[in-house]
Amino acid sequence: MSQLLLDLLTPLTTCLPCLPHTPTLKINARPLKILRLLGEGGFSYVYLVQSLSSPHELYALKKIRCPFGAESVAQAMKEVEAYKIFGSTPGIIHSVDYSIATERGGGEESKTVYVLLPYYKRGNLQDMINANLVNHSKFPERRLMGLFLGVCKALRGMHVYNGGGGGGQQEEMVMPGGKRGGNTVNRGADADDEQEQGRSLLTEGERVNQARETGGKRRSYAHRDIKPGNIMISDSGDEPILMDLGSVAESPLPITSRSLAIATQDTAAEHSTMPYRAPELFDVKTGTVIDTKVDIWSMGCTLYACLVGKSPFEMRSDETGGSLSICVLSGDWRFPDEGPGAKKKKNKGKGTAGSGAGAGAAAAPEEEGISEPIREVVRRCLRVEPSERPDIDELIEMVEGVLEVLPEDAV
Repeated sequence: MSQLLLDLLTPLTTCLPCLPHTPTLKINARPLKILRLLGEGGFSYVYLVQSLSSPHELYALKKIRCPFGAESVAQAMKEVEAYKIFGSTPGIIHSVDYSIATERGGGEESKTVYVLLPYYKRGNLQDMINANLVNHSKFPERRLMGLFLGVCKALRGMHVYNGGGGGGQQEEMVMPGGKRGGNTVNRGADADDEQEQGRSLLTEGERVNQARETGGKRRSYAHRDIKPGNIMISDSGDEPILMDLGSVAESPLPITSRSLAIATQDTAAEHSTMPYRAPELFDVKTGTVIDTKVDIWSMGCTLYACLVGKSPFEMRSDETGGSLSICVLSGDWRFPDEGPGAKKKKNKGKGTAGSGAGAGAAAAPEEEGISEPIREVVRRCLRVEPSERPDIDELIEMVEGVLEVLPEDAV
């Protein structure tokens, strides 16, 4: 009987936005109508919403529940802050508005952070991968590498941040209690290790003072959760948009104690998607440095997923039945036509994407449809040792070199 009731209720709840009394809400003074749920994960939900004052305007509304008090609010405000910092950086999503609401449930009060974001009707890169799998098709190589280059350039705005994305001005922020000021929520963390781990919670005012003290030197940030699902496609279909900034952290992060190593590893487990997570975040060791090379690894996984259909370590774990984390830590992956038992293909495209990016070399597609210069980009990104991976400028140079030698896509 309970299953029967569930079956009856499910279509009603999924069609709720279609009913005449569609839920509405306000973000500050902006009235919005909720149309449907776009996605969810953890304590976050993303809805497609429509502006009631301008019905042709659609947005994505991210609702972040904060059930654990000030700590949860601080984490959500870290994401809001990141949207401010990179607000004018090309290729990185910006927020339209945000607010903090107090909600009651079960006799207790809790905070919810709402972030209003642009809506991209084409979806994300993972949607395109899924469509390719369903239709037994693949990305045209030049188009894929063009999109990949766009992500690299957006990521460079994080890795080489010069204050052009909103970090040079102090912005007034709404506090959970309704107060306004230049500071975010108090984290309640007194230990040095916790302060080090939470460095990215610095307020805009603190960043301005920090920039003055350091002579305005550039800072670096790592996204820490690059994956196909976090790369939106512009409505024109030509530009990638990097999204979901809740995992962004200042870089580099020296791991000076065991407690900081554990805290960093726990944060990665919560905010960095496992099949795309760099090996140094699986097993954080004291005395090491966590830097922007974690994103380079994730970029290699993302490019592989676009070529093959899933992360290289998901693929390898499925093949062997082994642990995904062990595959990552040992760098155990391969292309489908490589390794024992795989049928070797005659390598027509000998060009590589090394420092010269294969300039002047032929890049004829192989039978598997993956040109050698593109394979070399993946290989360079997926070096287990971070120092052996290219930095973002080197990666951009490699990809530009690949585009120079790739033939035009078939129409």
